[in-house]
Amino acid sequence: MRKWLPYALVLLAGASLTAAYAPFNIWLVTPVALVVALRQLLQTSTNKQAFALGWTFGLGWFGAGISWVHVSIADFGGMPLVVSLLLMFVLCAYLALFPALSFYLSKRFVKPGLTPLALPAIWFIAEWLRSWLLTGFPWLSLGYSQLDSPLAGWLPVIGETGLTLLLIAMTSAIALATLTKRFLLAISVTGVTTIAALLLNSVNWVQPDKAVSIGMAQGNIPQSLRWVPEQDAPTMNTYRELTELLWDNDIIIWPEAAIPKLELLAQDYIIDMNAQATRYDTAIVTGIVNYNFESQQAWNNLIVLGKARPEDSYGQYSYFHGNRFAKHHLLPIGEFVPFEDWLRPLAPFFDLPMSSFSRGDFQQPNLLANGVHLAPAICFEIAFPRQVRANIYTATDFIITVSNDAWFGHSHGPAQHLQIARMRAKELGIGVIRSTNNGISAFIDYHGNVVAQLPQFETAAMSATLSTVKGSTPYRRLGDIPLTLFTAGVVLFLFIRHTRQRSRD
Repeated sequence: MRKWLPYALVLLAGASLTAAYAPFNIWLVTPVALVVALRQLLQTSTNKQAFALGWTFGLGWFGAGISWVHVSIADFGGMPLVVSLLLMFVLCAYLALFPALSFYLSKRFVKPGLTPLALPAIWFIAEWLRSWLLTGFPWLSLGYSQLDSPLAGWLPVIGETGLTLLLIAMTSAIALATLTKRFLLAISVTGVTTIAALLLNSVNWVQPDKAVSIGMAQGNIPQSLRWVPEQDAPTMNTYRELTELLWDNDIIIWPEAAIPKLELLAQDYIIDMNAQATRYDTAIVTGIVNYNFESQQAWNNLIVLGKARPEDSYGQYSYFHGNRFAKHHLLPIGEFVPFEDWLRPLAPFFDLPMSSFSRGDFQQPNLLANGVHLAPAICFEIAFPRQVRANIYTATDFIITVSNDAWFGHSHGPAQHLQIARMRAKELGIGVIRSTNNGISAFIDYHGNVVAQLPQFETAAMSATLSTVKGSTPYRRLGDIPLTLFTAGVVLFLFIRHTRQRSRD
């Protein structure tokens, strides 16, 4: 075989994964692509080649899968095309290091026959690192591609992370079988996993409780106008007018930074909407930026206007009141600039509006809106299942995630973002309210199904009913504890085996 052919195969396999995620949703692509890549890993002869194969696979995976990032860099970052492409390459090259690490460790410490057992544990460690280093970017984890596949029944039990491990185990067994011609293990693992998933999908982990009527306003403000001072009043009037159609709902949701002025400077507007929401016996949850002029700290906030509880006879809003959420996972470059003294002078991309925020706590109280308890996640925080789960309490009724995906234009980024929100609903067994500036805004039930949605790039309002739930999924109760124990056990087994092998040698 020509030396370049394995790398071409894994590059194409990685790039093909894009078709497995939203908006394409061809879930079968994922196991096929993984088998192709893992066959090459099992056939490679050196640790260095294994690392290179993993990195090439990752470059195709992320290069095609998060190509939507280029839209924000090129269209709003003020970068020349060559520079924006270079930045995209650097980002994808960095993310590709994690599958490269998995391939390397597997080749270095694992005999081929043990790959179906060991590689899932190694992959878990690498993906945990990807979700943590440099604040983390866990986008396009493999399990998301199986949200609508027969394997989805596992999601309430082991979550998206666990489903990723099952995928790695199944495809490793298949790849090994295609080389050794011993198919019994592959058939057994695949068959048992799929049958169990179908049985689990019929289990009602939670039961619907009370119906809540929810309104949502999608302002569709172009990104180029969002922070233009002359557009502040038109933007706020847009949300006021859309809300006139929604007053009969229990709660009303506006997206991330829907109010374009700093909270202190928008007090007249906020107090007026607080009074109106109270008059109509409802509450408004809205995104807004708050800035403390004394400490020079800024926060990407969600705040509640109107009634905190149905029995309240007054609007509970006051400046800096406690019924608010501050974003914890800040987006590098977009919300904070690492090494900013060096990077900000280099190009407009490193000096975007609102790119110097302070971080909220990892765990915060739920928002309380007209008696409804909401676990918030702003923008890509919804992609961090550990954080979302940590903010779901016994009284939590829904997850609320707000975003501004106007940064990504007509790319597939917003569809992937919606898919991630659906995943949180399915694995945690709780409804998700997803409000965005320009789409895709949606109501998602506790099964992970979209109940209603607004099309992209339309100024619109909609209402829908979501049910709160009684009960809990295993994943909501245990999180990644079973996966961590499994990984620790495999690592211990490999360490003992490797130690004994060295002592014999």
